[in-house]
Order: sequence, then C-alpha cells, then structure tokens
Amino acid sequence: MTSYIREDKEKHEFLVHRSVFTDREVLARERAGIFNKCWLFIGHDSELPEVGDFKRKSVGGRHLIFTKGSDGEIRALYNTCPHRGALVCREDSGNTKVFRCFYHAWSFKNDGELVGMPGKDSFPEDFNSDGSKNMTQVKRLESYRGFMFVNFDNDAISLDEYLAGAKEYIDLVVDQSEHGLEVLDGIQEYSVRANWKLLGENSVDLYHGLPTHKTYFDIKQAQDPDLKKVQLEGKGIDLGNGHAVMEYVAPWGRPIAQWTPLWDESFKEDMEQAKADLIDKFGEERGSRITDYNRNILIFPNLVINDIMAVTARTYYPTSPGFMEVQGYALAPKGEGPEARLARNDSFLEFLGPGGFATPDDNEALELCQEGYMNNQEVQWNDISKGMMFGDEALATDELQMRSFWRKYDEVIAQTRTKEETKI
Repeated sequence: MTSYIREDKEKHEFLVHRSVFTDREVLARERAGIFNKCWLFIGHDSELPEVGDFKRKSVGGRHLIFTKGSDGEIRALYNTCPHRGALVCREDSGNTKVFRCFYHAWSFKNDGELVGMPGKDSFPEDFNSDGSKNMTQVKRLESYRGFMFVNFDNDAISLDEYLAGAKEYIDLVVDQSEHGLEVLDGIQEYSVRANWKLLGENSVDLYHGLPTHKTYFDIKQAQDPDLKKVQLEGKGIDLGNGHAVMEYVAPWGRPIAQWTPLWDESFKEDMEQAKADLIDKFGEERGSRITDYNRNILIFPNLVINDIMAVTARTYYPTSPGFMEVQGYALAPKGEGPEARLARNDSFLEFLGPGGFATPDDNEALELCQEGYMNNQEVQWNDISKGMMFGDEALATDELQMRSFWRKYDEVIAQTRTKEETKI
C-alpha cells in the first residue's frame, strides 16, 4: 500500500485504512518514523521544583530519568548503567544527589557523572577521563512554556518550529496565571485495549460528546436551571505539523473564571474579578478566550492538552497494535486560591478522572472500535469526512482535527517506507 489515507477533495471524502490500527508492521514503522523522530512530551518543569528532584519516565520506548541536577539544570538521562546495562534508578520519584546502580554499585551524580565504583584499583587511572562511562544524556531536551519534550533524532527541527500554530493555544492555557502552571501531585495511569491513535482522534472529537457522554450532560442540565439546551459550539483548526485544536463553549464551569450554579455564590465574585483582571491584561478578545472558551489541543503524535473544566495533559504509547498505556497529569495555575483549586479538582474527578463520566465512556468506545477492526478484511476503511466540504471553516463537531493528524501521519510513515525500501 502506497498510502494509508485516501483523500478525494472533489467528493469531500477522507478515508483511513484500518490496517493502521491492527498491523504489527505498521507499528514497527511508527516506532521508527514517529517515536524515534518526533518531539515527545516528557513532563512539566514544575515536576522538578527543587535541586535533586527526579521522576522516572518512559518515553518513546526508552526508560529515562527526568532530573534537576545540583547545578539547577533539568536533564533527561537514559536510565541504564554504562557498565552492564541495569536500570540505575528504580524509584518513581524522589530527591537525590547520587544515583546508585543496584547491580555493581556504580554511583553517578544527579547530572549523570560517574563518581564512584567498587574495586577502582582494577581499572586504569585514566578510566572515564573522556566521560564515556557517565550516564548518557538525551541530547535534545527543549521546553515551551514549561512543557518539556525530548527528541531522539539529533537532527530534528527545534521544538519551537515543530509546535507551529500550537504555541498560540498553549499560551492561552498558560496565561491563565501570571505565574504559569504547575503539575498537581499524583498521576493518572491506565491502559486501554485499543490502538494508540484512537485516543488522539477521540481527544479532539466533539462529535461524540453528546451521544457518548449523555449522562454527564443530563446532570449538567439538571444542575443549572437556566440551561435550556446543552450545546457544544466552536471551531476546529489545523495548527500545522499534524497538530490540531477544537475551541468551543460548553455548559460546565471553568475554575479560571466561568462560574456554575454548582459552586458557592461567593465564589462567583472571585471569578468575575479574575476575568476582569485577565481582560484588563490581555484585552477583551483574548481575555474572553482564556476564560470562556474550552480547548482540546492535540500535539502530534501523542500529547493531548485539555483546557476544559480542568487542565490536563495526557500522553499515551502503544505496547501492541491493540493495546496502549496512558498517563494523565492534572495542572493548575500557580497561586490559585484553595476554593478554586477544590472546584478544579472536583471537576477533574467528575469528568476526566478514572471513575469520572468521560474516561470510562471513551475507553469503552475505543475498545469497541478495536473489536470492530476484526472485520478488516471485509470492511477496510474508516470515514473521516465530516465537515470536509467547509474547508478551513470547520466546526468543532467536524473532523478537520483528525484529518490534520492523519495527513501528517501518512507523510511520516511514507518517509519511513521510502527509507526502508532504499536500504533493501
């Protein structure tokens, strides 16, 4: 197959071949062309507030240590001992000056430098004089507004160039607070028996919102006596490089500055003041976008930033064509008051949390899709054409966002195939 998508602009038809969700050869190409070449989210700089802080991470099939060295610099170290290969760090998080390998007790500073090993007399005096026995550092680690990414391709374009139009929407999220965002304690981890790309599609798919999450919206309608009809209205936007966003209005409260009758009346005054402050700082148009509008941002290939009733970041990786592992972070403005933080956390748990109204529904839908792909021999194509007739003026409930992803995906996988065929 020369392409996994079929796009007919005259017929306004966009099709994706279902083998991309089931084929192990496709997954191998994804690992080579996407997870080895694209910028991948490793974490937020607020996860490492103190010198010596570290988090153990799994990114793009690699085990990494996300650490702030004694010099204050944040690094990503490959979590493998240069001696015999064992994992050096076995704790998920903590604070340390030295990482010590369990196997032979080689010790490394928190910047990866080898500083000790038993039986040193059995090694040459100039052993490691060239630094080759230090822990290896990921060479490409870059940040945008606190969101940190790694790239295993040393020749990749800069993160700033890669993010393209997504930067505008990350700015709208971060600018909720003059002090920026911070990751809240804890991490949401779960697995789904479905292909990883389905979660990316789902995350920028407003079309499924009302039918799939009907129970949640029925509750929102009951909570707000002035809410006559639940509406999800907005637009979908191609941000370049496979990134996309849907920006829209919705009936839930936003702790930054959109009050809901579910919250205390006194909280309403605080939110009105917060909105006024943001409008004063950024102007009416931008201030209202920050406070009144929701954003689901898809950063190609596998980062979703949701700025809805709470702010979350989700990243997800395949372990097989039909199975993925997901990690979700909750973020909040630094310096947020306790009442707003409580409302934010309650809203997160109600909809986005592991027992909320959204996540289990979405996981069920994705797993049903994966089961349906057992009919791939007879039914080979997914249709992702909704709103194609509107061009760039798509609604948030259309599927422009997914088409943006798939065009970039097909381009990257085609390059991988070309290189493999050239080698042969």
